[in-house]
Amino acid sequence: MQNQNKFLLIGGPCVLESRQTSLLIGRTLRDLAHSLGWDYVFKASYDKANRTSLSSPRGPGFKRGLQELVSLRRILKVPVLTDVHSPQEATAAGKFVDILQIPAFLCRQTDLLLAAARTKKAVSVKKGQFLAPEGVSAVMEKLRRGGCKKAMITERGTTFGHGDLVVDMRGLVTMRKLGYPVIFDATHSVQRPGGGTITRGEARYIPALARAAAAVGVDGLFIEVHPNPKKALSDKECMLPLHQVGPLLRQINRILYAIS
Repeated sequence: MQNQNKFLLIGGPCVLESRQTSLLIGRTLRDLAHSLGWDYVFKASYDKANRTSLSSPRGPGFKRGLQELVSLRRILKVPVLTDVHSPQEATAAGKFVDILQIPAFLCRQTDLLLAAARTKKAVSVKKGQFLAPEGVSAVMEKLRRGGCKKAMITERGTTFGHGDLVVDMRGLVTMRKLGYPVIFDATHSVQRPGGGTITRGEARYIPALARAAAAVGVDGLFIEVHPNPKKALSDKECMLPLHQVGPLLRQINRILYAIS
């Protein structure tokens, strides 16, 4: 889990793909983060349960995916994070991973939050696209009363109309005042979840939003990357090419230094 004095990078592929791809991404992000003095957590999903189309790839599944995450944690020597979708998944996954992530669409599901809290693992909640920043306090209170000692809230944009998201930077300030670490999700904030068979996105805006969030003040950055986003199994239009991550993270580090 995050050292409270260090900026946190949570990053990886959207969904688990090959071992080779995961290691390439994980090693690159780990080494970049550590070179900047940041903490790093490897992120990947074993199952994308909310894909737009029934035919879209979902990942290796629960059992095989958790086994892969355990192997990646051992090889990379970093904590790992994955999302869970039910109380039963939370209970089981808590035995294998370091941080449980609650998906945005499920952020108000009481039984899921309580089950995640009972694992005693760190929990990261994606703020729902429908939820006001002030509404986060009720979500985090459920985790607290469930016994969670380490909780984070992740901003990932707010629904704007029927097919777009916007990021209200004021919300970052509001949520930090609640006393919990706030992470900015630069990937899903650029989604354009309109109609069609896939969720669209505009990855070109990732650097600008990430820099803005760092300037406003956050405790960490969540970002999904891929060596070849066009071939990624999920969120291909919202992922930053791996070779662009280094320059962006170094820019963010300079911003953090300037506001410290």
